[in-house]
Amino acid sequence: MTISRKMAWIMWMTASIFYAYQFVIRVMPNIMIEDIMQQYGLDAAVFGQFSGVYYLGYVLMHLPIGIMLDRYGPRNVMTGCILLTVVGMLPIVVSDNWIYPIIGRFFIGVGSSAAILGAFKIIRMSFSEKHFTRMLSIAVTIGLIGAIYGGGPVAQMCETLGYKTVILIFAGLGIILSSMTYLVVPNFEASNQDNVMANIKTVLTNPKVIATCFFAGLLVGPMEGFADVWASEFLKQVYGYDTIAAGYLPSMIFVGFCFGAPLLSLFAEKTGMYMGSIIGAGIIMMITFIALVMVLLNVTSMTVGFIIVGVCCSYQILAIYKASTYVPENVAGLTTAVANMIIMSFGYFFHTAIGLVITNTQSYVYGISVIPIALAIGVVGFLALSYQENRKINNIFNQF
Repeated sequence: MTISRKMAWIMWMTASIFYAYQFVIRVMPNIMIEDIMQQYGLDAAVFGQFSGVYYLGYVLMHLPIGIMLDRYGPRNVMTGCILLTVVGMLPIVVSDNWIYPIIGRFFIGVGSSAAILGAFKIIRMSFSEKHFTRMLSIAVTIGLIGAIYGGGPVAQMCETLGYKTVILIFAGLGIILSSMTYLVVPNFEASNQDNVMANIKTVLTNPKVIATCFFAGLLVGPMEGFADVWASEFLKQVYGYDTIAAGYLPSMIFVGFCFGAPLLSLFAEKTGMYMGSIIGAGIIMMITFIALVMVLLNVTSMTVGFIIVGVCCSYQILAIYKASTYVPENVAGLTTAVANMIIMSFGYFFHTAIGLVITNTQSYVYGISVIPIALAIGVVGFLALSYQENRKINNIFNQF
């Protein structure tokens, strides 16, 4: 099927809006943490498990959904997955049994995985390969508007309308979005899947891909471990900020990501310094979070610091692209899905580790300290990968 330029942009925009929507749903527990814990009588460790279940669903269904996108096309898969996120939100509203919100959170993770994978699929179908990082970074920028809206504005809505009403509003928006997706995204014929298992093996047995994804996963703490869930409560408990300030300040990380996604991608594309950009981003995030847990920041420095951290968080796009350069071109698309799957799986690690450490106000500092420790390990890992890569390049030049 030939895709017109107009249709390509419509499909890309639809995927971007879905990405924004799932980000709002993803960060909602950050705002509703006190209400949810009170409703079900939870402690921090159990709530950390609840938050982390999102990433289990997100990661476990990454490959199946990637395969389904190839086989059934973006329209059917994305429409169904949007509805799945809607279903996943409802247990908090209708059930007092804690097991159902956990199952629902898992469903939200499963459905959300189709947002970024749908974007990968649509961009590769509709645009040239050389524009992949550029179009993906802009889609991420649009998507992160959802994360920004999932901070302070949703906190205000919760205080005004109540958190259950806010959940119902976003469930209704999800039904509208799924209907729009089904109507505007065309259907596509099934693609050949004969070699899918061989292709998966090719990617998963590539040591460079796995190492890049592992170390990139250690750098996701500021976004997935902090901004997604624990940021607001940390700022209230440790810095003494009120609910509104504690909701808005973490949103600055997403604001920074909005600017950083296209800028850092463009910088790396023009200079070829993909690995250097990732390492630099990791070092800056590590320094900022050391200052944060040492309670050295005020509102102004925290705002600036969070924006800079957000810019650095866009290293994920560079890491995913870098991983795809280590494999044959015919499995580059699959590699992006696998890379995102592995990196996002670390969200469960961060939520679980932070939740287990936090037992009182003082231990919030120790819980969030997991993030700079992981950042330090990730930076060292990328330095080792960069050294190894540069040594091989130098050896090639020395042969001439």
